[in-house]
Amino acid sequence: MPANPSKPQSPAPPLPTGAEIDILAVLWRLGPATVREVHEALGKDNGYTTTLKQMQLMTGKGLLIRSERFRSHVYESGVPKEQTRTQIAADLLKRAFGGSAASLVMGALAAQPASSDELADIRKMLATYAKEKGRSR
Repeated sequence: MPANPSKPQSPAPPLPTGAEIDILAVLWRLGPATVREVHEALGKDNGYTTTLKQMQLMTGKGLLIRSERFRSHVYESGVPKEQTRTQIAADLLKRAFGGSAASLVMGALAAQPASSDELADIRKMLATYAKEKGRSR
């Protein structure tokens, strides 16, 4: 039940597809951009109209927000980057790793070895997580 019954919570947008993630990544990097700017940043062989159609569909799903600036349609992400990453990780964890966070991390490290700095950051995150988990018990 939502915290405020008079104001229903809107459902989270659906998980983005691979092509949608590519577009979101461009917009997270560039900020608000036109279809042309996104299409050029993608650097793919597909046509401009394919990118346009994909972005129109994403707008309908709530993944993008469209506004008008200087007579051009400008798009921006309708979903926060970290929220989307968390949703994708949770889905992947459940579907591909049987809910095992350790298996997910080991799979990620096997696929792309981490640098020394990244490993140090991971250790810090784990230590922080362990401390917070200990306090909540």
